[in-house]
Amino acid sequence: MLDTAISEHAGHFVDSYNVETLDVLGLVVQFLTPPRDDEPCVMRGTIPPGVVVPLHSHADPETFIQMSGEIEGLSQSPEGFVWVAIRPGDIFHVPGGAKHAFRNLSTGPAVMILISTSIIGRFFREIGKPITGDSRHSDPPSADAMQHFLKTAAAYGYWTRRRKRMRV
Repeated sequence: MLDTAISEHAGHFVDSYNVETLDVLGLVVQFLTPPRDDEPCVMRGTIPPGVVVPLHSHADPETFIQMSGEIEGLSQSPEGFVWVAIRPGDIFHVPGGAKHAFRNLSTGPAVMILISTSIIGRFFREIGKPITGDSRHSDPPSADAMQHFLKTAAAYGYWTRRRKRMRV
Protein backbone atom coordinates (compact mmCIF):
# COMPACT_ATOMS: atom_id res chain seq x y z
CA MET A 1 0.00 0.00 0.00
CA LEU A 2 1.33 3.45 -0.90
CA ASP A 3 1.98 6.04 1.77
CA THR A 4 -0.81 8.67 1.58
CA ALA A 5 1.68 11.56 1.20
CA ILE A 6 3.34 9.78 -1.71
CA SER A 7 0.09 8.62 -3.35
CA GLU A 8 -1.16 12.20 -3.72
CA HIS A 9 1.78 12.94 -6.02
CA ALA A 10 2.10 9.62 -7.83
CA GLY A 11 -0.12 7.46 -9.96
CA HIS A 12 -2.07 5.15 -7.68
CA PHE A 13 -4.96 2.71 -7.52
CA VAL A 14 -8.29 4.11 -6.33
CA ASP A 15 -10.44 1.69 -4.34
CA SER A 16 -13.69 2.96 -5.83
CA TYR A 17 -15.77 1.13 -3.22
CA ASN A 18 -14.00 2.79 -0.29
CA VAL A 19 -14.33 6.47 -1.16
CA GLU A 20 -16.09 9.52 0.28
CA THR A 21 -19.82 9.05 -0.42
CA LEU A 22 -22.52 11.69 -0.10
CA ASP A 23 -26.28 11.89 -0.26
CA VAL A 24 -26.81 14.94 -2.49
CA LEU A 25 -30.54 15.68 -2.34
CA GLY A 26 -31.52 12.11 -3.17
CA LEU A 27 -28.58 11.31 -5.44
CA VAL A 28 -25.56 9.33 -4.31
CA VAL A 29 -22.22 10.92 -5.22
CA GLN A 30 -18.90 9.13 -4.68
CA PHE A 31 -15.60 10.97 -5.10
CA LEU A 32 -13.27 8.82 -7.21
CA THR A 33 -10.80 11.71 -7.14
CA PRO A 34 -11.15 14.40 -4.49
CA PRO A 35 -11.93 18.01 -5.37
CA ARG A 36 -8.48 19.63 -5.53
CA ASP A 37 -7.66 22.99 -7.12
CA ASP A 38 -6.50 22.82 -10.73
CA GLU A 39 -7.43 19.12 -11.08
CA PRO A 40 -10.52 17.52 -12.57
CA CYS A 41 -12.90 15.97 -10.06
CA VAL A 42 -14.12 12.51 -11.04
CA MET A 43 -17.25 11.18 -9.35
CA ARG A 44 -19.59 8.22 -9.62
CA GLY A 45 -23.21 9.31 -9.42
CA THR A 46 -26.24 7.13 -8.84
CA ILE A 47 -29.72 8.40 -9.66
CA PRO A 48 -32.37 6.24 -7.97
CA PRO A 49 -35.52 5.29 -9.91
CA GLY A 50 -38.06 8.08 -10.21
CA VAL A 51 -35.60 10.83 -9.22
CA VAL A 52 -35.29 14.07 -11.18
CA VAL A 53 -32.34 16.47 -11.17
CA PRO A 54 -34.16 19.77 -11.89
CA LEU A 55 -33.24 22.25 -14.59
CA HIS A 56 -30.10 24.18 -13.59
CA SER A 57 -26.87 25.68 -14.92
CA HIS A 58 -23.43 26.63 -13.70
CA ALA A 59 -20.18 27.91 -15.20
CA ASP A 60 -18.42 24.56 -14.84
CA PRO A 61 -18.53 22.01 -17.68
CA GLU A 62 -19.56 18.45 -16.91
CA THR A 63 -19.12 15.23 -18.87
CA PHE A 64 -21.27 12.23 -17.95
CA ILE A 65 -20.41 8.67 -19.01
CA GLN A 66 -23.36 6.34 -18.47
CA MET A 67 -22.25 3.07 -16.87
CA SER A 68 -25.50 1.24 -16.12
CA GLY A 69 -29.20 1.89 -16.16
CA GLU A 70 -30.86 4.45 -18.38
CA ILE A 71 -31.68 8.09 -17.76
CA GLU A 72 -32.85 10.98 -19.85
CA GLY A 73 -30.93 14.24 -20.15
CA LEU A 74 -32.56 17.54 -21.01
CA SER A 75 -30.78 19.18 -23.89
CA GLN A 76 -31.46 22.55 -25.47
CA SER A 77 -31.79 22.75 -29.25
CA PRO A 78 -32.80 25.62 -31.57
CA GLU A 79 -36.39 24.29 -31.33
CA GLY A 80 -36.33 24.30 -27.52
CA PHE A 81 -35.65 21.72 -24.84
CA VAL A 82 -35.76 18.01 -25.64
CA TRP A 83 -35.26 14.90 -23.49
CA VAL A 84 -32.65 12.49 -24.90
CA ALA A 85 -32.11 8.89 -23.80
CA ILE A 86 -28.71 8.19 -22.21
CA ARG A 87 -27.80 4.49 -22.13
CA PRO A 88 -24.74 2.54 -20.92
CA GLY A 89 -21.70 3.62 -22.92
CA ASP A 90 -23.26 6.94 -23.96
CA ILE A 91 -21.56 10.24 -23.16
CA PHE A 92 -23.53 13.39 -22.37
CA HIS A 93 -21.48 16.61 -22.30
CA VAL A 94 -22.72 19.84 -20.72
CA PRO A 95 -20.67 22.95 -21.55
CA GLY A 96 -20.33 25.59 -18.84
CA GLY A 97 -23.42 27.78 -18.63
CA ALA A 98 -25.74 25.31 -20.42
CA LYS A 99 -29.11 24.64 -18.82
CA HIS A 100 -29.62 20.92 -18.21
CA ALA A 101 -31.57 18.37 -16.18
CA PHE A 102 -31.79 14.60 -15.74
CA ARG A 103 -34.52 12.12 -14.89
CA ASN A 104 -34.59 8.41 -14.19
CA LEU A 105 -37.94 7.03 -15.36
CA SER A 106 -36.80 3.41 -15.06
CA THR A 107 -37.41 0.98 -12.21
CA GLY A 108 -33.71 0.62 -11.38
CA PRO A 109 -30.85 2.92 -10.39
CA ALA A 110 -28.75 4.60 -13.07
CA VAL A 111 -24.99 4.91 -12.52
CA MET A 112 -22.71 7.35 -14.31
CA ILE A 113 -19.19 8.67 -14.11
CA LEU A 114 -19.11 12.46 -13.86
CA ILE A 115 -16.01 14.44 -14.77
CA SER A 116 -16.03 18.09 -13.76
CA THR A 117 -14.14 20.69 -11.77
CA SER A 118 -13.10 20.85 -8.14
CA ILE A 119 -15.67 23.63 -7.71
CA ILE A 120 -18.53 21.23 -8.47
CA GLY A 121 -16.97 18.71 -6.06
CA ARG A 122 -16.77 21.30 -3.27
CA PHE A 123 -20.38 22.33 -3.95
CA PHE A 124 -21.51 18.70 -3.54
CA ARG A 125 -19.57 18.50 -0.27
CA GLU A 126 -21.33 21.61 1.03
CA ILE A 127 -24.85 20.44 0.22
CA GLY A 128 -24.43 16.69 0.70
CA LYS A 129 -24.50 14.59 3.82
CA PRO A 130 -22.04 11.71 4.32
CA ILE A 131 -23.18 8.14 3.74
CA THR A 132 -21.10 5.62 5.67
CA GLY A 133 -20.77 1.86 5.73
CA ASP A 134 -22.22 -0.46 3.13
CA SER A 135 -25.45 1.51 2.78
CA ARG A 136 -25.78 3.52 -0.41
CA HIS A 137 -29.33 4.52 0.45
CA SER A 138 -30.38 8.10 -0.04
CA ASP A 139 -33.48 9.68 1.46
CA PRO A 140 -35.66 12.32 -0.23
CA PRO A 141 -34.39 15.80 0.71
CA SER A 142 -36.01 17.65 3.60
CA ALA A 143 -37.30 21.22 3.35
CA ASP A 144 -34.24 22.40 5.33
CA ALA A 145 -31.90 20.56 2.94
CA MET A 146 -33.61 22.22 -0.04
CA GLN A 147 -33.26 25.67 1.55
CA HIS A 148 -29.57 24.99 2.23
CA PHE A 149 -29.15 23.86 -1.38
CA LEU A 150 -30.79 27.01 -2.79
CA LYS A 151 -28.74 29.30 -0.54
CA THR A 152 -25.48 27.49 -1.37
CA ALA A 153 -26.28 27.38 -5.11
CA ALA A 154 -26.84 31.15 -5.08
CA ALA A 155 -23.52 31.67 -3.26
CA TYR A 156 -21.77 29.66 -6.00
CA GLY A 157 -23.53 31.66 -8.71
CA TYR A 158 -25.53 28.67 -9.95
CA TRP A 159 -28.88 29.13 -11.64
CA THR A 160 -31.71 26.86 -10.51
CA ARG A 161 -35.26 26.67 -11.64
CA ARG A 162 -37.18 27.58 -8.51
CA ARG A 163 -40.14 25.36 -8.85
CA LYS A 164 -41.30 22.88 -6.23
CA ARG A 165 -41.62 19.98 -8.62
CA MET A 166 -40.44 19.41 -12.14
CA ARG A 167 -42.84 17.41 -14.25
CA VAL A 168 -41.40 14.11 -15.51
